[in-house]
Amino acid sequence: MTDEQERWLADRDAETIETLMAFCRIPSVSTDPAYADDVRRAAAFVADRLTEAGVPVVETVETGGHPCIYGEWITDPAQPTILLYGHYDVQPPDPLHLWLSPPFAPEIRDDRLYARGASDDKGSLLLPLVVTRAWAETVGRPPINLKFLIEGEEESGSPHFAPTVAALADRLACDVVVSADGASWRPDLPSITVASRGMLALELTLRGAGKDLHSGRHGGTAPNPIRALARMLATLHDAEGRVTVPGFADGVTPPDPAILDAIRSVGFDVAGYYDAIGAPRPTPLPHATDFLTRQWLEPTLEFNGIDGGYQGAGTKTVIPSEARVKITCRLVAGQTPDAAFDAIRAHLEGVLPPGVTMDLRRHGPGAPAFALDPDQPEMRVTEDILEELTGTRPLRVAMGATVPIGAVFAAELGVGTIFFSFATSDEDYHAPNEFFRLSSLRAGRVGWARLMARLAR
Repeated sequence: MTDEQERWLADRDAETIETLMAFCRIPSVSTDPAYADDVRRAAAFVADRLTEAGVPVVETVETGGHPCIYGEWITDPAQPTILLYGHYDVQPPDPLHLWLSPPFAPEIRDDRLYARGASDDKGSLLLPLVVTRAWAETVGRPPINLKFLIEGEEESGSPHFAPTVAALADRLACDVVVSADGASWRPDLPSITVASRGMLALELTLRGAGKDLHSGRHGGTAPNPIRALARMLATLHDAEGRVTVPGFADGVTPPDPAILDAIRSVGFDVAGYYDAIGAPRPTPLPHATDFLTRQWLEPTLEFNGIDGGYQGAGTKTVIPSEARVKITCRLVAGQTPDAAFDAIRAHLEGVLPPGVTMDLRRHGPGAPAFALDPDQPEMRVTEDILEELTGTRPLRVAMGATVPIGAVFAAELGVGTIFFSFATSDEDYHAPNEFFRLSSLRAGRVGWARLMARLAR
């Protein structure tokens, strides 16, 4: 039973919320070097919370990039060991003008905490740290052996995570990984993520003349990298937005039939989806089964940002010397980041117009797709707990996004990863006005307390 721990947590509700607000005040943007000191402050904040929770071994692990925080509390060698994962870094807050309150000045509105990182992943990450403290304060120790690995580069592609896990493999040995990162698919329907797409991040730069040129004096004769870039990007998709790069999808394997069953049974509201994101409904409206299959199980190639030439107010009559685009691809089972990159590069080289040169580079190594063994025994425990908390049996779903840790832990530690996040996918993470429901914070504390108790033998 966890009644004593749940009472302890409820009595400290205000303290937990203030701790989360303090965490969210740290602008731990891992992808921008300007925030490097703040990322380290966030790492130290996590280490302090582990120490406060009574974890006897807490270490900062240098990775060659932003540090990981490692923690260990072995209470009984006869008990199982779970490795708790999360990340303390956040996405850039841009565009700032769309935030209703400053992204790093947390504000509570309608029982929601608004701040960059509140949902992804600081709110969910704080839960197991606070629950560990609850066990320590009530009975002196957690009921199960705990290890922690909290990284600071998840939002920038985790370039140092796999080698760090490999280097620490002996110390990280465990029975199962439980991730605080992830998200429930819908706020009105609990879910367990059993598969996620992989990731490949690219940046393409085209160069024409050696300097910007007057568009009257040189217009019509000088190469224009923006025009060339637009022509090239238009060749990457068909009219429906599916990727048309030869070889890009080579090796793709069929999805788990259980995921297809979930897609067919969930009754997804496609029209409501477009209304919720503020986009016009397409005509004809996609069928729900086709929609979710495409969002969860098909590879993508998306343009994340494009620039070149003058971006200020008014006009400037210039032919720019450079144009560039940032691209991310979501990969599915059977694809590898290396093979997808090679296919894209070969295609772009084949459609490169004369008069411009091309530079295509990767951001990080990328990540393969991940799928969990549906018979993983800890899965049933998490499903039972979520059903107790919500009154609804959770759905097993795939994730269109990428959480690369599952593949890393499987390869380096030989264990499965259970996603036990209390964030939901409508909380605008990666976008302005990100928020975390305080009701989820409260439910999540109970969920983690019960999980630790029930995974103990």
